[in-house]
Amino acid sequence: MSDIFIEGLIKNCKLPLSMNQSKNCKDHVVLRLKSYRRENIIFTDHVLIRLAQRQLNEEEIIANILNPLRLEYAIREEPERIDEEKFDCYFGYSNNLCHRYVLALKDDIIVVTAIKINRRWQIIAEKKLLSK
Repeated sequence: MSDIFIEGLIKNCKLPLSMNQSKNCKDHVVLRLKSYRRENIIFTDHVLIRLAQRQLNEEEIIANILNPLRLEYAIREEPERIDEEKFDCYFGYSNNLCHRYVLALKDDIIVVTAIKINRRWQIIAEKKLLSK
């Protein structure tokens, strides 16, 4: 990818949240995720409990984050801190199965929560994208 294209993606998803909520920031998030390593991924206590409850595999989540080929939607969320970016990310496996991760990106990737969706998830993501 050219530097101009990459700068455009980053600039496009760095708008103030109110101006940028209806954009799919997938390309920006893919670029950001590729800059991290395995040791940069942090799971909150909340997500570790949810992984057990929702029968999700920690290694699979790490693999999806480090190699985001399945990432279909990345919807910007309001960050809790000024020095981070927060995204609601949808990793598609099929028309009826996806993983949804809320990720906070700064020096490390903080996995805030993880959910397995077993239904027509594209409609859910598109509605959320349009409602912002």
